Amino acid sequence: MGKGAKQPGGPEPDRGTLVTPSAEFPPLGPEERAALGRIGERWQVPRRPDELPVDPTLGRNRPGPSPSRFGRLTPIDMFTVEEPGELQATASAHEPGSRAGRALTRLRRTLFGPPLASSAVVFERMRKLVALPILSSDLLSSVAYGPEAMLAVLVLAGGGALGLSLPLAAVLVVLMIAVGLSYRQTVPAYPHGAGSYFVAGDNLGTMAGLTAAAGLMLDYVLTVSVSIAAGVSAITSAMPRLTPATVLLGVLVIAVLLAGNLRGVRTAGNIFVLPTYAFVAAIFALLLVGYARAAGRGFAPVPPPAVPATEGLGLLLVLRAFSSGAVSMTGIEAVSNAIPAFRPTEWRNARTTLGWMVTLLVVLFAGLIGLIHLNGLAPRSDQTILSQLGRVTFPSGPWYALLQATTALILLLAANTAFNDFPRLLFFMARNGHAPRRFLHLGDRLSFNNGLVALAIAATLIFVTFGGHTQSLIPLYAVGVFLAFTLSQAGMVVHWRRHRGRGWQHRLVLNAVGATLSGLVLLTAAVSKFAEGAWVVVIAVPALVLLARRIHRHYAALHRALALHPPPSAGPPPSAGAATGGGPRGAGGSAEGEELPQEVRHLVVVPVARLNRASLRALAYAASLGQPTLAVHIAPEDAEADRFREQWRAWGDHLRLETIVSPYRAVIGPLAHYLEALHTTRPELTLTVIVPEVVLRHRWHRFLHSRVDHRLRAALRALPGVVVTSVPVHVAE
Repeated sequence: MGKGAKQPGGPEPDRGTLVTPSAEFPPLGPEERAALGRIGERWQVPRRPDELPVDPTLGRNRPGPSPSRFGRLTPIDMFTVEEPGELQATASAHEPGSRAGRALTRLRRTLFGPPLASSAVVFERMRKLVALPILSSDLLSSVAYGPEAMLAVLVLAGGGALGLSLPLAAVLVVLMIAVGLSYRQTVPAYPHGAGSYFVAGDNLGTMAGLTAAAGLMLDYVLTVSVSIAAGVSAITSAMPRLTPATVLLGVLVIAVLLAGNLRGVRTAGNIFVLPTYAFVAAIFALLLVGYARAAGRGFAPVPPPAVPATEGLGLLLVLRAFSSGAVSMTGIEAVSNAIPAFRPTEWRNARTTLGWMVTLLVVLFAGLIGLIHLNGLAPRSDQTILSQLGRVTFPSGPWYALLQATTALILLLAANTAFNDFPRLLFFMARNGHAPRRFLHLGDRLSFNNGLVALAIAATLIFVTFGGHTQSLIPLYAVGVFLAFTLSQAGMVVHWRRHRGRGWQHRLVLNAVGATLSGLVLLTAAVSKFAEGAWVVVIAVPALVLLARRIHRHYAALHRALALHPPPSAGPPPSAGAATGGGPRGAGGSAEGEELPQEVRHLVVVPVARLNRASLRALAYAASLGQPTLAVHIAPEDAEADRFREQWRAWGDHLRLETIVSPYRAVIGPLAHYLEALHTTRPELTLTVIVPEVVLRHRWHRFLHSRVDHRLRAALRALPGVVVTSVPVHVAE
């Protein structure tokens, strides 16, 4: 896990923790660098490494322009010499060679924009006024369904229980402020992002970090599902005729969000800025007009409707209502996870943005709860409570329609917060070996395409499974997010005990309060909503942690197998002549253990089905390598084997031929087992299998051929000490 950075006024965060395209290519450690040097000292090559038959810089003796299958430029013109030993590929070098590939490339660039250079990653960061709507859309939009989720539980005890919404809201405001201030402390302490994952892992151990990451991943997936469901619900509240198309509308919105984020951070920000600010303006207008109307009647609350009680009013129901209302805080951790996406100074801009977000959340949430209470509103199945409040506050004019439109829009776009943070979390997990390394890759537009697609697929599956019903999804929502909250705040408590700076006691107390309140919500949600669907999260979190551990175990084993180790220092380096004998590894060595060219002993094997131009070219290529070469022919019967040997002698019998009769007419199996038997006899040999491959011009021609070469390559890939090389012969028709 990453180490925490110093507090404000200390050094800038480690640049190695920032998101860069180079993360896919981690540097060698000191021990491996030392081993690499010792291995290089023992290398013996038959010629100077710089004696090449062609100029690798493409800078001297350039031929004249010639037609190119990649476009107007010749292949040489697609590279520029930047400095000695370094070429740079131009944009044209990324063009595919086929006509269909170029058409798909043009379509992709039309949808997502032209590719961005790696150096542009610095310019793809956000300023505060853009980061606020991008990262707060989830948090601020939750006030559209968080209060209703709390009231939907209270109303089970009858209309009279709705009065408890005010004290519960007051406790929730305290929780919002405590958690918000806690994350404001997390931002400068861990300025590299992935807040809860790094904080918990750095202070509480790897398992705690993975548990927090699992909770965050579930939170992000459910953020998309719940936000889309709430947005579609706002649309269907205003236009009930669209209710049957709820699932289809939600899936289409997820697809639009995916496409928008694939265009890059800055483009996505430009798309989502106005809807968020419009929603905030609409809610403030609602609060101003609503409280003005309430002031006209002396702030006398309207009695709530008489709703029959279906459950008794007890502590468990109150705690359930509290945990349901706490979903209004989802997204409060978004800034701490996306600090590297800010412009410098990253942590300072992130902390300021987080302060704005928490302030807006407290004002909007408390204002809506108070206005709902003053108007005596209760949840209804056919209309959201925010829609009811809008109709009461704006009985005429276009203002109700504007409120519903901005609410629906921000709810639909609130999922963009998850699209920003989920891939970034996977990036940091992948860099630590806890997620597949494909999530380190930055796409054409410097966006984490693999993470974006994974989030879209997971959210779509959940949204479709639950039919787009908001109330069915919310029980799953609180457990994952408050699990991450609790572990993050508990981790910060340990952090302050370790790094005792100025005022650390006050910071520790603040984080301890946040951890306690978050843990209370977590426990309440897990127990009270277990039967309603929270059991899915309770099972999913350990499953994700186990999966991450297995992935890390695989990468650790892979690193041990591929890590560089210094060669034995005893004795002089082996000579090239000694490599032809027993060698330093002996007959019992491994063919995949050599790191020095003089240790590699070859046997070249050429499978030959028939003697034609393709097979003769493969044989010529094999003989040109100057290594022991064996040709192998698989015959279905003795008569065919005899005929092939006659043809071989007619050719001149230039290479050793071994024929294998396969009476059951199989080709791949006998050949693969024969090569395995050769390797078992001499495991120190490297078997280089040279396969003749006919390259067809049209894709549909492939169905007219058996494609034995591809099947053979797939069968031999699993054999150790076997290298498969294709010798292509291009066919015009």
